[in-house]
Amino acid sequence: MISTDQIRRPSKTEQKMAIESLPALSSILSNIHSEHTEIEIEETGERIKIPARALVFLGDILKAMGEGKPVSIVPMATEVTTQKAAEILGCSRPYLVKLLEEGAIEFIKVGKHRRIKFEDVVAYREKMKVQQKNNIIDIMGADDELGLYDS
Repeated sequence: MISTDQIRRPSKTEQKMAIESLPALSSILSNIHSEHTEIEIEETGERIKIPARALVFLGDILKAMGEGKPVSIVPMATEVTTQKAAEILGCSRPYLVKLLEEGAIEFIKVGKHRRIKFEDVVAYREKMKVQQKNNIIDIMGADDELGLYDS
């Protein structure tokens, strides 16, 4: 499994290629009406059968890459360790354990070890982003009321 510090933003070349490829793929996807598709790799001439959903995921990947966002694919049922969850959240492992014990994030115990569903970690991270954004807006509003901004 790739650790979060190995995930990188797409290069400008990759970003440009993704932007150029997405409309063509989107057009193709709108004409596919089967669950099974076959694609051909031009360089080798090989034909590969893949699920149509995989092409939809490819479209999502190209969209994110075109926007310059790093991309990582993790199966949703994956459980992560407390160390991995802390890396994803950008906090210390002891702080994460505190969050778990307070019930902020669900977890299970496997022997003495805690395991957290990846999707729960991501959901908590998104919830915290929204809360941080709201806090910043509140602070900016208070500063504005106090006249701390120049007109």
